[in-house]
Amino acid sequence: MPAVTETKPMRGQDSTTDPTAPMVSIRGVSKAYGTNEVLHDINLTVNRSEVVCLIGPSGSGKSTLLRCINFLEVYDRGEIRIEGRLVGYTEGDPRRRLSNRELRDLRRNVGMVFQQFNLWPHMTALENVAEALVQVRGMDKVAAAARARQMLARVGLAEKADAYPARLSGGQQQRVAIARVIAMEPHLILFDEPTSALDPELVGEVLQVMRDLAADGMTMVVVTHEMGFAANVADRVAFLDRGRIAAFGPPREVFHESSEPRVKQFLQTYHERNSF
Repeated sequence: MPAVTETKPMRGQDSTTDPTAPMVSIRGVSKAYGTNEVLHDINLTVNRSEVVCLIGPSGSGKSTLLRCINFLEVYDRGEIRIEGRLVGYTEGDPRRRLSNRELRDLRRNVGMVFQQFNLWPHMTALENVAEALVQVRGMDKVAAAARARQMLARVGLAEKADAYPARLSGGQQQRVAIARVIAMEPHLILFDEPTSALDPELVGEVLQVMRDLAADGMTMVVVTHEMGFAANVADRVAFLDRGRIAAFGPPREVFHESSEPRVKQFLQTYHERNSF
């Protein structure tokens, strides 16, 4: 009889996840606030090591969809899966909401970068990055500090390790926030308009960090108004309008070949507002 070899989960991989499944699978998802349906029958797949950008006018449901992926917003119908695991609910019918503990376990491999930086003002950049490693991952403080320094160096802020957020520019603060996320070794990072709170001259430094992450194979879903980033970095782009996906495909297909009138109108307005 051949020997039986135990297969253990990869580092950071939960034994309940399916390594052959898409990173994110969204099927028939709808979400309403009262009578206002903000997401309607959304179907979307994000493959591993893929960058998918969500674009569209304000109020189209982009950020709501992103927050549903991490169950920061409760979706009403359909299902969202991350690495094959149902998000927010138990399997079966009727399904029940996951407990807070179960949600924390689900989110262990998902990082999120918000519009606002959400840094602790009384902690240095190093301490902001190291804190979650100690509190969530259970690392000792010396190891956490060493990893935090590595992550700050990765986003170009090695010399700012001892600086407090108030002494950092907006772009630097957002890079610290990204360093804090990647220090946790997530399988997936969700970006919710990460440059919208920045002055125009600071946008580039944050987008460069995101380009580097994409080049390293990080799976990313990005809500953005930066059309250049979406066109040049995304593997696929989803255009949302009034809670529906009006176009989804490679950037060239969406930006240059789409026959959808709303896509054409949106891009024309964007170019007119950003031309000199």
